[in-house]
Amino acid sequence: MAGAPLLSIENLSISLPTADGGRALAVRGVDIAIGEGEIVGLAGESGSGKTLSALAALGLLPAGATTGGRVMFDGRELMGNGGRGAAAVRGRDLAMVFQDPMTALHPMLSVGRQMTEHLVQHRRIGRAEADRIAIAMLDRVRIPNPKEAMARFPHQFSGGMRQRIAIASALAAGPRLLIADEPTTALDVTVQAGILRLIENLRRELKLSVLLITHDLGVMSALADRVYVMYAGRVVERGSRAAVLARPRHPYARGLLDALPHGSPADHPLKALPGSPPSIGRFPAGCAFHPRCRFAADICRADIPELLPVAEGHAIACPIDPLAAVTA
Repeated sequence: MAGAPLLSIENLSISLPTADGGRALAVRGVDIAIGEGEIVGLAGESGSGKTLSALAALGLLPAGATTGGRVMFDGRELMGNGGRGAAAVRGRDLAMVFQDPMTALHPMLSVGRQMTEHLVQHRRIGRAEADRIAIAMLDRVRIPNPKEAMARFPHQFSGGMRQRIAIASALAAGPRLLIADEPTTALDVTVQAGILRLIENLRRELKLSVLLITHDLGVMSALADRVYVMYAGRVVERGSRAAVLARPRHPYARGLLDALPHGSPADHPLKALPGSPPSIGRFPAGCAFHPRCRFAADICRADIPELLPVAEGHAIACPIDPLAAVTA
C-alpha cells in the first residue's frame, strides 16, 4: 500500500456483555489498513471477529460493547466522542453491504424508497434529483429497466439482483470506501462471479476502496490486493494476495486454503480443518489455534504470538513458522 491509508484500524479491541453479567473479549489488538482504491480482504471462520471489526468503524457495534484502540478515516477519529465521528461519515463516505440482501433490504419498502431516503439526508438534495441518481446507480450495477425497478419490492428480484440493489444503495451517496460483508454468500457460482466482477469494475470506475469480508479464500483470490486472516479475534497472517494465497505461512491460513475444492474430489480430496473455532471469551491460552494445529509445540500453548514479519510486507503470528520450508 502506497501512501497514507484511507482507513486505519489500530490496536482495536472489542468486548461484549455476556448472559451471566460478565464480559467477553471478542477482538484483540487488531490492526488493518486500507489505501485509496485498494481492495483488502479480511478472511476467517465465523466468530473470528471480522464483521465486528468492520462494525466498529461504522459505529454500529451491539449495545453494551466496549472498545479500545483507534479507527481513523482520512485522518478523522471514528471511535469515541459518543460515536459522532462514525455517524458523520457513515452512509456518505463509508458504506456497508451486509451479508444477506433479503434481510438488509426492507421487505415493505420499494427499492426506490430505500435508495433515496439516505440520499436526501446525506447529500441534501430534492426527491427528484435523488430519484435520478438512484436510477443511474441501478443502471450502473446492471439492473434491467432501472426506472421500473424503483417501484418494485425486494421479493420481486432474485438473490443476485437483490445483492446488486444493495450495492447500488450503498454506493448511491458516493462513498470512498465500501465494506462488503460476505457479498456472495448463498449465491450460485455464476451469480457469485458476476457480483465479484461488479465490485472490481466499480473499484476501477469510481476509484473505490473496498474491505471485502469473507470466509472463502477463493473469493479473495479473485479480487483482493492484500489479505488479512483472522482467528479468535486476532490477525494471524497478513500480506499481499500472492504471498498469503499462494504461499501461506500460518497453519490456519494454510488450512483454510487446503479446505477449498481443487479439481476432482477423487484426485484432490478436501482437507477439512480439525475441530471447531473457540467461542468468544473462551479462547485457549497461548496461540488460540494450537488445539487444532498439528505443528503445535509447548511455546504455542504458553505464549500469545506476536504478528512479526517473515518477508517484506508479509507477517504471521506463529512462533515456529512450520510452513516456511514447505512454502519457500
